[in-house]
Amino acid sequence: MMDRLTGRAWAPVAALLMICVFVLANLALQPRLAGARMDFTQRGLFTLSPATKDTLTGLAEPIDLTFIYSRRVGQDYPRIRAHAARVREMLDAYASASRGRLRVRYVDATPFSEAEDEALAAGLIAVPSQSGDPLYFGLIGQNSVDDQRIVAFFSPEQESTLEYDLTRMIARLDDPAPARIGLITALQGLQGDGRETGYAVLRDLSRSYGLERIDPEFASLPADLDALIIAHAEPLNDYQAWLVDQFALRTGRLIWIVDPAAKVAAGGSIFDLDTTPQSSDLGRFARHWGISLSEDAVADAGNALPVQTVSPDGRSAILGQPLFIAATPATMSRSDPITSELDRSVHFGAPGALELTSDSPFTGEALITTGPAPSYIPAEDAAGDMTPAEVIAAYDTLSAPLTLAMRVSGELATAFPDGPPPLPITGDPVTDELLQAEAQDAPPHIARSQKPATLVVIADADFLDDGFYINPNGGAVIADNGAFLLNAVDALTGIDGLLSLRSRAESRRPMTLVEEMRAEAETEFLEEQMRLEDQLADTEAELGALEAELRESTALLGDFEVGLSGESRARLQELRSEIVETRNRLRSIERDFRRGIDGLEGMLKLINIWGGAVLAVLLGLIIWWRGRRS
Repeated sequence: MMDRLTGRAWAPVAALLMICVFVLANLALQPRLAGARMDFTQRGLFTLSPATKDTLTGLAEPIDLTFIYSRRVGQDYPRIRAHAARVREMLDAYASASRGRLRVRYVDATPFSEAEDEALAAGLIAVPSQSGDPLYFGLIGQNSVDDQRIVAFFSPEQESTLEYDLTRMIARLDDPAPARIGLITALQGLQGDGRETGYAVLRDLSRSYGLERIDPEFASLPADLDALIIAHAEPLNDYQAWLVDQFALRTGRLIWIVDPAAKVAAGGSIFDLDTTPQSSDLGRFARHWGISLSEDAVADAGNALPVQTVSPDGRSAILGQPLFIAATPATMSRSDPITSELDRSVHFGAPGALELTSDSPFTGEALITTGPAPSYIPAEDAAGDMTPAEVIAAYDTLSAPLTLAMRVSGELATAFPDGPPPLPITGDPVTDELLQAEAQDAPPHIARSQKPATLVVIADADFLDDGFYINPNGGAVIADNGAFLLNAVDALTGIDGLLSLRSRAESRRPMTLVEEMRAEAETEFLEEQMRLEDQLADTEAELGALEAELRESTALLGDFEVGLSGESRARLQELRSEIVETRNRLRSIERDFRRGIDGLEGMLKLINIWGGAVLAVLLGLIIWWRGRRS
């Protein structure tokens, strides 16, 4: 009995000693094991890609990152709170892998604090919240020479590109020299000075990159170009095509903008339909690279941009123009960094359609497509002044979307296996001598890719025109046309390894059963919902037409219903009753659609909230009961 009491007396001392040993061991091992990490997540959420590791270990100088997050405000939004934890954990992984070169500082941006001033000065977005205090959730990066880059706001919807965004920022801070971009074009809007004249996208390119404009009669390409843009250019002669071929083999970074029916070919506005129509294509590279461009233009009634039309009797109306396509984010690739961050439409004007042939050396991914029911329109008609009614009359619905822009990559062989072709002879001795002197700077001929090529091909030149995506009243940007091109340039001129780093898995785990139930509900109710919506639209149109007609005929009476006959009054009441009834049925369908999903979500919440607590109580009761028995 005495031995048992002695053992109990020493038990607290032994426990205290064990705690001390544990704490001292952690303090001693922490410096040695600070960089050790094991990723047990199913999707490898915290395993950095080789490109990211190479970027972090190769940093020439230290880089400082300041993560600014309004913690108290973010707590009210579960998705923001979860994404903030994801970003912070990713930044910890970056700092650990950088071997001390990356220094991360975490700042809580409370209202009227120095942190809020820092966020505003850097250009972070202040998102309004329900509490009235702004939410800051961004990143400021700075290198040793005070170059600065930011992520204005970490959107949870863009989690799949989180690693790409962070690594790209760090790489730009490590090497802040702007990329050099060559530009070959026949568009007058791309031939301005890049400051006050020319398209807005030209000014953006000039500010962000070292832009080299290349004369249409070029006999060489500037050395050390990081990427080449060919935007609706005149047909290349054989020697120029060889230069482009060699650039693709050596550098492999090319954006080619083509168009079967360009309304801006002569430099006019997209809405200047008197402009001489002109087309452009990939020339000999179309067959060699296996990239097919349609001869006809593409229309998409489902994504038609509204335009103002005038009927023969002089009445104006706003109608959708199927040739002017507003490609919504739903028609864009959500996995490619070029389009994954776009949250507005990209507007096209009578674009073409792209397709990879079966013998293409490339593998490709559609960046932007049409809706599910597009149509081809003859290019010569599309380039003219077709009204929406004429386009609809010529509309021949297809059964699948068409690709308006694509990104392709792969190893290439030269399109000139016999070597460089001869320089063209102009007949002017001075010009020919200058071309010969310029051609002497051309690099030697190579037959295969020195690095995998990555090309972005866009089947529309009109999307570059300011009138298609910038409001002339105030200059507000209403579509992501410019952002789309700049994203493409940025993606091609980044780190080579990042071109294969398209996206990472999301930390959010989808509820597969809920998604299956949602799909079944959509299948069950969508047809009925569409029928009711069509019925509602027809009824409202009939009611509007009847009211307009009655107003015209009774304009002198003030209140147009005063002069109605009993039959007309009854019809009006009948139409209004139909509208109310149809809307009630639509609301009922929506409630039925959500009923099963809401029930399952409620059950899951009950299990998640109370399940663990109930199990813990039961386990405690079992241990207590067994202890009493012993």
